[in-house]
Amino acid sequence: MDFALSEEQQELAAIVRAALAKRADPRVETYDEELWQLLVEQVGVPALGIPEEHGGAGFTLFEALVALEEVGRALVPSPLLSSLVTSEALLAGATEEARGALLPRLAAGEVAAFVDATGGAGPVVADVLDGDLATVLVAATDDGLWALDPDVTTRAWTASMDQTLRLARVEVEVASATRIGEGPPAATRAALVGAVGVAALQTGTAARALEMTVRYTQERVQFGRPIGSFQALKHRMADMLVRLEMSRSASWAAAYAVSSGAADGERLAHVAKAYCSEALAAIAAETVQLHGGIAITWEHDAHLVLKRAHSLGQLFGTARAHRAAVPLGDPAAR
Repeated sequence: MDFALSEEQQELAAIVRAALAKRADPRVETYDEELWQLLVEQVGVPALGIPEEHGGAGFTLFEALVALEEVGRALVPSPLLSSLVTSEALLAGATEEARGALLPRLAAGEVAAFVDATGGAGPVVADVLDGDLATVLVAATDDGLWALDPDVTTRAWTASMDQTLRLARVEVEVASATRIGEGPPAATRAALVGAVGVAALQTGTAARALEMTVRYTQERVQFGRPIGSFQALKHRMADMLVRLEMSRSASWAAAYAVSSGAADGERLAHVAKAYCSEALAAIAAETVQLHGGIAITWEHDAHLVLKRAHSLGQLFGTARAHRAAVPLGDPAAR
């Protein structure tokens, strides 16, 4: 499938990239609230995929994922993925009344988190993106979709390898929650959007890794020449570029299919998450190798790429799990 961003989508990506370039800091403890408000108020990032009747911008999920790729490129902590997953879960499973009450809050920039508690019996404890920061907390069970009260829900930050992704352990207790819709369709949509969302983050992170590697090899001199002029290193960076471009193609194809409700959306989401996970792992390894000793210092961003590659490879399903979910009889998957 040949696909390219429209002029408006390219402009959106450029605006988000410029805003992030001015003040993105991968090392903030949770996330930069001023940067988040900038993206909310001046770009409307969390509102992109939310319908206008619910306070959103009325674009599509695809535009939101274009912005998410730029967040991945910046390596910046951001509640965008968790809020995006929650908004899509609400659109898929919540009642119209609940959508009207909650979606405008997400569009206005409140941090949201979604808990998939389907398939469990009794109270379920799950590790959730931004679960301890969310002011809108939604959970899906087999019996319904629930709005949890953040003030009484037990939740606590969980340490993870990647400091730019924040996880919290959340206990789902529906006795003190409000039923707002159907759980299974919300959980299904959240898993699908989570997979393509992570693929977008992985693509952006891979782009950042390649950029910093090319720049470093142009500056690092050995034997009187920039190391980027050595043929062997050129070949390795060319391989990184190929993986990046294939990741972007897989990510965009899946994002468009899931956004438009295409019949092959689920298959493409599995393909994208599987490929982008393994591509970023390979690109991150090369980034560390080609930077040499500086890559393992705290001051350089190379270690952030490596940590994010590992964490995103697990988030919303491993590459192996997504490959297993692709039908073997599908000719397009061969």
